[in-house]
Amino acid sequence: MRLSVVHRTAYQYDAAVSFGIQYLRLTPYANASQRVIRWNVEAPGTLTRWTDAFGNLCDTLIFDGPGDRIEIVATGEVETSDTSGVLPDEQGGVPVETYLRATPLTAPDEIVADFAAPHAEAVSRDRLDAVHRIATAIRDRVDYREGATDVQSSASEALRNGFGVCQDHAHVFIAVCRALGVPARYIGGYLHVDERDAPEPAGHAWAAAWIDGLGWVSFDVANRTCGTESYVGTAVGLDYDGACPIRGVREGGEQAEQLTVSVDVREKRRPAS
Repeated sequence: MRLSVVHRTAYQYDAAVSFGIQYLRLTPYANASQRVIRWNVEAPGTLTRWTDAFGNLCDTLIFDGPGDRIEIVATGEVETSDTSGVLPDEQGGVPVETYLRATPLTAPDEIVADFAAPHAEAVSRDRLDAVHRIATAIRDRVDYREGATDVQSSASEALRNGFGVCQDHAHVFIAVCRALGVPARYIGGYLHVDERDAPEPAGHAWAAAWIDGLGWVSFDVANRTCGTESYVGTAVGLDYDGACPIRGVREGGEQAEQLTVSVDVREKRRPAS
């Protein structure tokens, strides 16, 4: 499948920004399930490309104003393949065991431990089957509810409250897997949905668990599925904080910041012969 992506992020401030620096993780990586045909990131300022420890393609944006509006636009095309959600370990990446490390967003507290405990024996018998069951159990426990959480909501909070969005489902899955000794990682990117008629106000998030002898197996817990050719990954990390699309600091702009995000993912069909 060939997917066309347009991702716009605009910041409007109540006063001029004199200086700012941002880290951008907006460029898809190449692996067995996706090939970047073309990609471009436009922003007001100087962009410097680099690769982080997880293999993500990043840009550092430095702008020195003055201005009260900053718009960042990522556009391109990616050819995707359906690998049934399975990917081999990337050469040159961090060791798989790194993804056992707990973070504030995925801390294995008592709530997470209690949820994980009934799955411990299954993980020891058949890890792949067990993580599939874990993903289903999480989705049954945590309802999808937009606007009820934010990007700093933890896995424990989502389990306790019983609701969240895609990044919450991903964080719970990661926290539970790690509590059971299964390496798991967060993935940020884009999802193509056939019936989508208008741009979405955000990207998408899912997770992957490491299965010995197989590789990384992705789970979109929010949508009760594994990865397909409809997914485009832009960053992996221990959690949202390590894979978020944009993060930075600024001088000026006072306190008020209005953020607008638009993500449009469409299939680019080849003309009939």
